[in-house]
Amino acid sequence: MITLILILLVGGIFVYLAQNNLAPVTLRLSSTVITNIPLFYVIIGSLLTGLILAYLIHLVNAIFVAFSMHGKDTKIKKGKSEIVNLTKRIHQLELENERLKNNSAEDEPQDTNAL
Repeated sequence: MITLILILLVGGIFVYLAQNNLAPVTLRLSSTVITNIPLFYVIIGSLLTGLILAYLIHLVNAIFVAFSMHGKDTKIKKGKSEIVNLTKRIHQLELENERLKNNSAEDEPQDTNAL
């Protein structure tokens, strides 16, 4: 529903521009000269060109952000993997420490929840 309202609003603006800006103008683009173009064509063309350029700039920015986020996700995964490995190593060292405290090789503590 809101899309329909926006389309009608934009259409109304275009109709207003078309009715009030019918004066013919000459458009010079480098060496190309286009004569007798209604002014509202120039206005709408400029608007569309600006919107397309803004969209392209936004698209390039979004691509760079996606690459940046991917790099950060990779670093996070690497950090989590390192945490798991260090946790395993700590647990192994705790078991070895307990074995050395008891000074007994035959009574090694068996941890069923060991990583």
